[in-house]
Amino acid sequence: MRLCVWLMLLSVVLCVSADRFGLRRAGQFVRGAAGGTWDMYRAYRDMREANYKGADKYFHARGNYDAARRGPGGAWAAKVISDARERWQSSVSGRGAEDTRADQEANEWGRRGGNPNRYRPKGLPRKY
Repeated sequence: MRLCVWLMLLSVVLCVSADRFGLRRAGQFVRGAAGGTWDMYRAYRDMREANYKGADKYFHARGNYDAARRGPGGAWAAKVISDARERWQSSVSGRGAEDTRADQEANEWGRRGGNPNRYRPKGLPRKY
């Protein structure tokens, strides 16, 4: 009887521990997603402020890079935001499939941890 009680108690402790770990991971994902959303917004805001010809791909890569560094939640947020923006932009702006493809390449480069400076145009102020 004592063995049965100890096994049940051990099972309860293990289940609670596993659930707590899952809750913690979920919280980390949500915090990463929120931070990644902020990183994407900041890159967009900087792109608009800089208003620098040819810097679009740099800001795409930088936003995705910063967001992905926050972990799986940040990478997820960067992908969702980037894909939504490209779908919307390709239907509204009329820039064409080639521009969308190049933007998505820069997005993926940043999410994979590639250096955003690969897309940095000469003369862009160091502030960015």
